[in-house]
Amino acid sequence: MTERTRVVVMGAEESDPPPGIRLVEEVVDLAFATTAEDLAREFEDAEILFAWRPERELLRTAWPRAARLRWIQAAWAGVDGLLFPELVESDVVLTNARGVFDEAIAEYVVGLMLLFAKDLIGVVDRQRRREWRRRDAELLSGRHLLIVGVGGIGRAIGRLASALGMQVRGVGRRTRPDDGVFDVVLGADELLGALPWADYVVDALPATDATRHLFGANAFEAMNPWARFVNVGRGSTVDQVALVAALRTGEIGAAALDVFEEEPLPEDSPLWEMPNVIVSPHVSGDFGGWREGVVELFVENLERFLTGAPLRNVVDKRLGYVTGS
Repeated sequence: MTERTRVVVMGAEESDPPPGIRLVEEVVDLAFATTAEDLAREFEDAEILFAWRPERELLRTAWPRAARLRWIQAAWAGVDGLLFPELVESDVVLTNARGVFDEAIAEYVVGLMLLFAKDLIGVVDRQRRREWRRRDAELLSGRHLLIVGVGGIGRAIGRLASALGMQVRGVGRRTRPDDGVFDVVLGADELLGALPWADYVVDALPATDATRHLFGANAFEAMNPWARFVNVGRGSTVDQVALVAALRTGEIGAAALDVFEEEPLPEDSPLWEMPNVIVSPHVSGDFGGWREGVVELFVENLERFLTGAPLRNVVDKRLGYVTGS
């Protein structure tokens, strides 16, 4: 009898599994682990890990027992909450959930830009005060949008913004011409020169050594005083102290932040009460059906793994993200 491949789901209880995951039991053996002890025990026979939650320390503690592990599927797009040196140096393939969250995040970003342009917070505030006062709103059409981070999420944002008539440029690892979404993609070394062009700046960067605090004092000084900054990338890409200072002094006009250096955002953070800041709790990618979408991606990749086909969304573990558009 042929030995069946064993899959361990990390971060989920057997009594509360990821939706639809039980379907794979037709072709593989399925186990669940929420503690380092459970994970170490299951690793003795496991070739595949489905990382349902970013449990870096749990995985790292059990790692010495992962002798047979060949592939890890992460249930989210960013993998900074999972990577550690031993995993990076290993031959274990890591894939992420790139593509599942792109459209949801793009819609969220467009919603935030509309909120700023149409002063929807002011509309609601005046309603609560029963104040009937009209004011001219802004058009997004014709405005300049700079998207920093031109992967799947950045491209989805660019497509929606272009449909609204915005002029869209990107900043990636290297310069390249018009590619159907961005008017131009500039290199990371051109960021400071690109920022003065923008009315809206969207951070869609992954968390890597190269992107840490890429948005610091110099970046905010380069931005227009009316510019709005939106971060749906990772909190570590922004120097939060410099951002608060820029907002207080009027170096930039406003910010909408969905990710932070420390999450949950501490209650004593000044960002909570700043009138020109919107705070949301890392929810830009959440939508009804995302869990099922991640499981569907895992099931597709599992079929590829079992048949020897190339896996989708293979992460360059040294860079920390999937390369290519």
